[in-house]
Amino acid sequence: MVQRVILTCGEPAGIGPELAPLALASGVDFVWLGDPCHLPPGTNWTEVAAPGDPVPTGSLPVLRHDFAAPATPGRAEPSNAAGVIEVIAHAVDLVMRGEASAICTLPINKQALKEGAGFAFPGHTEYLAHLAGDLPVAMMLASTTVTPPCRVVPATIHIALSDVPAALTPEALEAAIRITHAAMIRDFGIPSPRIAVAGLNPHAGEGGAMGREEGDWIAPLLDRLRAEGLNLAGPLPADTMFHAPARSRYDAAICAYHDQALIPIKTLDFAGGVNVTLGLPFIRTSPDHGTAFDIAGKGLADPASTIAALKMARDMAAARG
Repeated sequence: MVQRVILTCGEPAGIGPELAPLALASGVDFVWLGDPCHLPPGTNWTEVAAPGDPVPTGSLPVLRHDFAAPATPGRAEPSNAAGVIEVIAHAVDLVMRGEASAICTLPINKQALKEGAGFAFPGHTEYLAHLAGDLPVAMMLASTTVTPPCRVVPATIHIALSDVPAALTPEALEAAIRITHAAMIRDFGIPSPRIAVAGLNPHAGEGGAMGREEGDWIAPLLDRLRAEGLNLAGPLPADTMFHAPARSRYDAAICAYHDQALIPIKTLDFAGGVNVTLGLPFIRTSPDHGTAFDIAGKGLADPASTIAALKMARDMAAARG
């Protein structure tokens, strides 16, 4: 039997506290880790001492983690920044100890964490990798409502576009491919994953007319990995990789940079996209949206992506056994 998923509270001034009770509609057995005073008024919740403790049907299980201050929707409180960071670390500790099957993280506000607590990481992904022992990881965005599915992994993540050519090294691309290949087998139950690799340049360089990276080192790298038995296609022109017939030919796509990967999936499945951190010793998913300060506290939060993320966490845990 798969254990409970931990849903971390995220930024308490965002839509995270509203999403937690709405996510009960997912049918996933989860526990919310955060300060119950941040939940919307009238929320039916039950405090638990451990992630797996029983709760009444229809009540939100809450693993209490008190914060320094109340939350004002739409306005981050600097003194709560440390609490947000502590909740993430607490969740990792619990799942690493085997007290939960996976973590699903609600959105954080990176600027608020930096200003309020000196948070030194670009985002959740990098912090989780640090907590796991500074492991190499990859960020996957996976669709849940489109067929064929769209799963994308950017080989470089939160950096300026002008920095991408230098950051996209053979080592970085190979790591992204290997992490994705292993995760597709272990977490998605695909024994022989097909992976498509996008070129860096328009038209995958068009034979050197629009860039030489594809011919100089990307194609040779893919040839070497194919010789090891990996099923790889590419380097491919990114602009023809994401229509339905193209997606039917692969299980995951490796892209050169952030927007090359995220624009297609957010166009295809904005509400149902899920962020997955590959390469961790535990499962982590997240809804593919931010804190939405502009609608926080107004009853407009859409739980679709959080529900999709919880379901994916549950299913990945089942695949791992």
